[in-house]
Amino acid sequence: MEMTRDQWELLIAHAREQEPNECCGYLKLRDGVVEEVFPADNDRRSPYGYSLGFEALMAANELDDEGFEVGIYHSHPRSNAIPSQTDVNLAQYPTWRQLIVSLLGDEAREGPPIRSYWIAEGKYEEESIDVG
Repeated sequence: MEMTRDQWELLIAHAREQEPNECCGYLKLRDGVVEEVFPADNDRRSPYGYSLGFEALMAANELDDEGFEVGIYHSHPRSNAIPSQTDVNLAQYPTWRQLIVSLLGDEAREGPPIRSYWIAEGKYEEESIDVG
């Protein structure tokens, strides 16, 4: 997938803004290219999980219905940008990308990594992100 540097920075800024809690939001994509980022509220307001609110989830579903690709993002304030077992268990949309922003120590010094995954049937596969 591809995203602009501004979109990358927006995801990182949102994660830092919501710290120590996880942040979340969704992305609108076409042909693997991010067209728009939509920060949302984490209804759980927790450092250990997130819940995309009803309105945001409905808006993401509308994008899907309109033929756009969808990505959901959230942060891991204290762990790597790798899906947790909770992330895997809660992934309900196998055609949607799942992006994770890590704010963990050493990784954050070089710019928090953002990684993208496809999660389905209890397994995940990473997808590269090109930042232009």
